[in-house]
Amino acid sequence: MKKKVTSVDVAKEAGVSQATVSMILNHKSNVSFSPGTREKVEQAAIALGYQAPKHKKRRDSRSAKLIIVFCPTLTSPYYGMLLQGIEGVANEKGYGVFICNTQRDPTTEAKYLRMVPELHPQGVIYTCNPNPELQPQVEEMAGRIPLVIISNKEKTTTVDAINQDNTVVGRMMARHLLDLGHKDVAFITQPLTKRQWQRSKRIEGFVNEFEKEGLKEHVIIRAADASADTVFPRMDSEYQMGYQLTRGLLEEGVSFTAIAGQNDMMAYGAIDALQEARRHVPKEISVIGCDNIFYSGIRRISLTTIEHFVILKGRDACDIVIRKIEMDEGDYPGIQPTSLYNVEYTPRLIVRKTTSYAPISRKKGKI
Repeated sequence: MKKKVTSVDVAKEAGVSQATVSMILNHKSNVSFSPGTREKVEQAAIALGYQAPKHKKRRDSRSAKLIIVFCPTLTSPYYGMLLQGIEGVANEKGYGVFICNTQRDPTTEAKYLRMVPELHPQGVIYTCNPNPELQPQVEEMAGRIPLVIISNKEKTTTVDAINQDNTVVGRMMARHLLDLGHKDVAFITQPLTKRQWQRSKRIEGFVNEFEKEGLKEHVIIRAADASADTVFPRMDSEYQMGYQLTRGLLEEGVSFTAIAGQNDMMAYGAIDALQEARRHVPKEISVIGCDNIFYSGIRRISLTTIEHFVILKGRDACDIVIRKIEMDEGDYPGIQPTSLYNVEYTPRLIVRKTTSYAPISRKKGKI
């Protein structure tokens, strides 16, 4: 049986990328190519006997309205809230959502990116920064279809983004503890790898705030081993990191009156480790987290945290994608303005019951 000719075969014959073949043969109106490139592709398709798959014709039907979402993990409540916001808007507008769980693995992320042209989505949302090695590929894709990144502020990007300046978040966490008189503090975090550079930004803001008060050397940083980001995440992965890192601090016997968790789940782990060691929260040690996930507001937990409007970020990302889709399919198809959306919320401190004034030291009333 003769092998069916694919767009990949046409791309090899014409000496262009598969994405170029797809756009030319599908007559994408918002992307232009030179007459020579179009002719090479069309002649290669005729010579090889290429026939476009029939399912492409379904793209204009309501059932074919699809948005692809790249997500690094489905076990984190933070990403659960983002997906809730995205799917809420998508459902309202009649779009389906296809979730690509990359598990923070660049190979898996690259595999899903290769699948995107075959799925023919009308838009793409990244719920985190793409792997740095794949950033050029993602930006190229954004030139062809609406694409939004829910980003930890990356100033070099040329893609529509919902941004978060993590240094601001870190400064807010530190300022709250400083205002309560805490001078010796710890910051616990997931692995500080190049891939997850945004985590370091939150710590940078935190440390800088203490440095302004001449207390930089009083901040203890503890990060989980980099191997933790290479294994399949469990529902309790971040909680366990917080628990184990806090136990380690207690076993070291270092002095601190407050712990800041990179996120709320790590803060929960810290609280359990402290209570297991019979250290009272917040009378002896205060704990602050970040994200304001649902569980943080439960009275039994009542965690002090930073609200940065996660669900609204998901809704905004989906709104932007659909707005750009409708521009291309409205009264003036193919004429899209050269607009770049950049949305950023101002985070807010939520003070609950896990932070309090620093205890008075036994050393002559030193705070």
